[in-house]
Amino acid sequence: MKCPTCGSLQFYAKDPEDEFEEIRFSLQGDDVVPDSANAEPLKITSQTEAFCERCAWHGRLAELKK
Repeated sequence: MKCPTCGSLQFYAKDPEDEFEEIRFSLQGDDVVPDSANAEPLKITSQTEAFCERCAWHGRLAELKK
């Protein structure tokens, strides 16, 4: 999976309990790989709203093209 706008594999999601906390992750195939700097990784699902690190795209992970 990759960003449908720019092709990036780097994303972040906002913690639903703390809107200022961002959880960064990358995508390798269908696998979500959390950034090792995250102390407590957020559970990322296909319904998680993700934000691309390189462009303005955001949406559910289920919307991403392979």
